[in-house]
Amino acid sequence: MTTLRPFQMNDLFKFNNINLDVLTETYNMPFYLQYISQWPEAFTVAEAPDGGLMGYMLGKAEGREELWHGHVSAVTVAPTYRRIGLAKTLMEDLETLSIDVYNANFVDLFVRASNGLAISMYEKFGYVKYRRVLGYYSGDDLEDAWDMRKALPRDKHKKSIVPLDHPIKPEDLEW
Repeated sequence: MTTLRPFQMNDLFKFNNINLDVLTETYNMPFYLQYISQWPEAFTVAEAPDGGLMGYMLGKAEGREELWHGHVSAVTVAPTYRRIGLAKTLMEDLETLSIDVYNANFVDLFVRASNGLAISMYEKFGYVKYRRVLGYYSGDDLEDAWDMRKALPRDKHKKSIVPLDHPIKPEDLEW
């Protein structure tokens, strides 16, 4: 049976099976520590019965007024646990937190424009492509991202997910 629980400091030593994967963005230690200290309720792990980590959600709340939202910084599942609905469970956990605790208008995330599999998965979860962010991902070649959003009950008229008709640059992002 899978258990969802808050990320703990010791988990930093147990998540290599998740992070050492080409589909997973890996961050520096201060980044993870910031999330543990500022948004511990939104940093969740899925734990296997043997105590191993199956996946995690790195989330937070940010914005103001109608832009107040939950944000998915990373959701990832270890290769051996993919395709069993764990990503959906982790996403739903952050969405519930964003509704019940944050009272957010929407949840958003950024995904590589070339990652069709992930885009399709998020669309199945109810997310829409809100806007394209040019050159969002750095590296040898800059890569665009899709800012994908899912409206929550607070946004009764779903204004937060009306797609922009033009791309933006990273420096034009609000948060």
